[in-house]
Amino acid sequence: QVQLVESGGGLVQAGGSLRLSCAASRRTFSMYAMGWFRQAPGKDRDFVGAINLSTGRTNYADSVKGRFTISRDNAKNTVYLQMTSLKPEDTAVYYCAAGTKYYSGPYSRPRDYDAWGQGTQVTVSS
Repeated sequence: QVQLVESGGGLVQAGGSLRLSCAASRRTFSMYAMGWFRQAPGKDRDFVGAINLSTGRTNYADSVKGRFTISRDNAKNTVYLQMTSLKPEDTAVYYCAAGTKYYSGPYSRPRDYDAWGQGTQVTVSS
């Protein structure tokens, strides 16, 4: 099973930027999608965005659209989440996930994924 390691979290002021990385233990082109989710204390794990590894197409939650961007580096087996114009409500533990099975949908549900990273904390101060 693929293993994922996130990095890049931290503390940032509102309006600032962070870039999260998710390194996979094997080639990402053997998967169908990579996604990012986040979970704040006491809340469900919410979809942030995903990239279809076959088409390169990305999709995002409305709450982050226009502020967050997912990209990939196939040579490094790494997917990135560039976060800009951060808000206090973006504070959460961020998880990357790998989907190794084909689905026709946008890979926006946790159950679409079968491998998860350990999470990285992002804290945005006001």
